[in-house]
Amino acid sequence: MPLTDTAIRQVKATDKPSKLPDGKGLYLLLTVSGGKLWRYDYRFADKRKTLALGAYPDVSLADARKRHAAAREMLAADPPIDPAEVKQADKLRRRQLSADTFEAIAAEWKDKMLTARAEVHRVKVWQRLVNDVFPQIGKRPIAEITAPEVRAVLDKILARGVNETAHKARINMGQVFRYAIATGKTATDPTAALRGMVPTLKAKKMAAPTDDPAKVGEILRMFDALEGMPQVAAAVRLAPLLAVRPGELRTMRWEDVDLDAAEWRYHVPKTKIDHVVPLARQAVAILRDLEPLTGHLPGGWVFIGGRTPMQPLSNMAVNAAMRRLGIDTRTELTGHGWRAVLRTQGHERLGFDPLVIETQIAHKTPDSSGLGNAYARTKFLPERKAMMQKWADYLDKLKAGADVIPLRGAAAA
Repeated sequence: MPLTDTAIRQVKATDKPSKLPDGKGLYLLLTVSGGKLWRYDYRFADKRKTLALGAYPDVSLADARKRHAAAREMLAADPPIDPAEVKQADKLRRRQLSADTFEAIAAEWKDKMLTARAEVHRVKVWQRLVNDVFPQIGKRPIAEITAPEVRAVLDKILARGVNETAHKARINMGQVFRYAIATGKTATDPTAALRGMVPTLKAKKMAAPTDDPAKVGEILRMFDALEGMPQVAAAVRLAPLLAVRPGELRTMRWEDVDLDAAEWRYHVPKTKIDHVVPLARQAVAILRDLEPLTGHLPGGWVFIGGRTPMQPLSNMAVNAAMRRLGIDTRTELTGHGWRAVLRTQGHERLGFDPLVIETQIAHKTPDSSGLGNAYARTKFLPERKAMMQKWADYLDKLKAGADVIPLRGAAAA
């Protein structure tokens, strides 16, 4: 006789396990402790097997019958399917899904795909994911995340009015999803459906007084008044003389610097080229003053961190020092801005060849030599040595308040 909900609710446990049959192998197992468990006895490949279908009342009588019917359909298939094996496979799949969360896959992607990128880039990407993405979808199985869920992440960022962060977050999420596709953890990239949702960003120029030599001189005089940690002051004063990326400057190592040859040789992570930076006399003098303070330390960094000599200077140290001087790093100058100053004033006021300037600031330039990276490190090196000394002398004149060098005829036109 089939079971009823009333009969199930009223039945009491006994001193021995007992079964209440519902028909066709489905029954309710009553345990001595009072548990009520749904079970289905069946035969597969000439073996007697039992399938657990859940516990009452979490699984109601109606739900138990649905699960029982589904199991019977598997057994009736051609060829027959063992419902217990299907259940075990699903259990393993759910366990794998719970392990392959977006956050877990993102961490794997970071370790494997971002190792060649500059540290400052890796930190920014990871902080963006930690702050804006993980709180919403970090614990979700990556294979189950949908486009609406990703859109909710972006909507929350856009609500703060930071379109650039939303734009970059969509790019980073897409990179994680595509890595998951490549490693077999998911089949789709839901960010692909959201292209165009975030307004296209206009390239943001780094703040710099590119067309104001007098302002450059004023800032350089302020730099000479900077007090505090000597390595920070040295980094700030070297920035205009070298015009390298801030991340490259702060991670300068003594082993890469040859003060006698007046050269700094290192690998540029952003463009993946080996590079030589000629050091003007003024730059060498700053480094010689700093060498007794940091040159003997075990970390090897030219500009040591404020907390430990085993770490380089913080990526915010140069801009923070400029702000202490009263320089607005949003509208007046950033540590990165000296590159634009050299590119603009070096060409327009001193007549430097733009190709030589681009080579000096470690941008990739056309290479007709066929020698590739081996040639790139010394490309235009004599011209660049002369250029950087002339540039340093020009900065000294601006700092001293000398007359500004007029625009050259062709460049000024």
